[in-house]
Amino acid sequence: MSNIQRHIGVHMSDEEFKLVEGAERLEFRSPIPTQVVSNGEYNPLPQTAQQKQVEELIKEMGDTQAKRYGIDRRTFLASAAGMATAFLAMNKVHGPLFDVSEAEAANMDAAGDRKSTFKGQFIFDDQTHFIRDDFKQDGLLGLTKWAIGAKVNPNIDSAPLNLSRYKMDNYLKEIFLDSETTVSLLSGAPFDDPSWWLLSNDAIQNACRSVNKMSGTVRMLGHAVITPKYPNWMDEVDRAIEVLKPVSWKSYTIGDPFGPSKYAWRLDDEKLMYPFYEKALKAGIDTICIHKGLMPRDYEKAFAGTWEHATVADLEKAAKDWPKMNFVIYHSALRPWLADTPEQEMAEFEKTGYIPWSTDLAKIGAKHKNVYAELGSTFASTAVTNPRFCAAFLGQMVNLMGADNVVWGTDSVWYGSPQWQIEAMRRLEIPEDMMKKQGWKTQLGAGNGEVKNKILGLNSARLYRLNPTKIAEGVRPWDNDMLAKIKGEYLANGGDTARSNMAYGYVAKKDAA
Repeated sequence: MSNIQRHIGVHMSDEEFKLVEGAERLEFRSPIPTQVVSNGEYNPLPQTAQQKQVEELIKEMGDTQAKRYGIDRRTFLASAAGMATAFLAMNKVHGPLFDVSEAEAANMDAAGDRKSTFKGQFIFDDQTHFIRDDFKQDGLLGLTKWAIGAKVNPNIDSAPLNLSRYKMDNYLKEIFLDSETTVSLLSGAPFDDPSWWLLSNDAIQNACRSVNKMSGTVRMLGHAVITPKYPNWMDEVDRAIEVLKPVSWKSYTIGDPFGPSKYAWRLDDEKLMYPFYEKALKAGIDTICIHKGLMPRDYEKAFAGTWEHATVADLEKAAKDWPKMNFVIYHSALRPWLADTPEQEMAEFEKTGYIPWSTDLAKIGAKHKNVYAELGSTFASTAVTNPRFCAAFLGQMVNLMGADNVVWGTDSVWYGSPQWQIEAMRRLEIPEDMMKKQGWKTQLGAGNGEVKNKILGLNSARLYRLNPTKIAEGVRPWDNDMLAKIKGEYLANGGDTARSNMAYGYVAKKDAA
């Protein structure tokens, strides 16, 4: 098994592996991805017919507008008007799900005016990643190397062919310069093979201290990854409390995200986990973020004996028994598409009102207000595949759990700059017919309205004690810190059209559709 296969996951067979390629290999860099980008934890769907329509429309409309302004298409599509053009194309194909106008897409000044209305919006990205400097598993680059060798994309090597694209410098550019993210939460992941840990707990906290010292404000917070069932795992918990002082905990009940693990465990294991909750609460670190969902299509076979740990079957008892512990469920426990087409999944929801695993989470969250749904990867993949399904997914969370218990996350830097995801959230609305059929009362509302402000930042501000009241009142130390000054210079030198629109995960080859 090659390193790149190990990165994608042992669940990927040789035949499945032939069906994927690196997202950065794609010649056309759309402001919004026109096919599902996977971080490697699940199989990306092939490009759908509708996504192909969207892609062709973006190209056509982008060419037209670029000629009007005397610039090339790539430069136009990196602008605010280019982003609006992509959402307009989405609406033309999927129906009016995103708030965007023809004028915004056709007029760069109008696009800039709309963008200015969101100035000062607090955005807290609850799930972000980069890799440590000494990470040696260059399997991450295997697909890119193959793409260059095969000369399939003459532009692929325009970005440095080394692991720097996944490291801290590029992370800072993508997260803080090329998006409107205010504060990020830096995360990690455990693997049965220690050499695959992306960041150690020490590296996470060192990065946070460096960024916050440089900026002069709190711009980055960090997890401590816990590894229940590992030998002496509670010793690391004690060390984290005493030395590292994380704001929250992160873990995987499946043990290893890329294959069956000997360290799978349950949240409601009284002997294993309840002593940890007691210790965490005593230390004042009362939030734990748990990876759930995001299984490959053949999860029952690939994760035989452990896939049940990716469901929320273990959540309700733990949440009930530990009401002062906050359980943030990453990816909202969404099980990725298993049907042949996203339309089939949407039809199933229309018929039953049920979305596998995430509806189970929403129902638990309706009863236990210490349960939260995080949107990393799931919002991105559903928004670009079937935005009506994305609206259904978000609608059930907001209406069953409540808007106070949904938190924003993007799983970047794997997907490049999260700005398109921020824009998609600001613009998306639940269709009226869906609201009526499901009996829902709460719409998503304006991009800077109450519901979306809570989701995009204020809920996490409350969880991580950043004083959401002051933030809502406009007390924003981030507006004038060193990062803000660096971003101001970046934009003044043309940074607003320098966004690469590049993603760094995995996509299905287009000839696999």
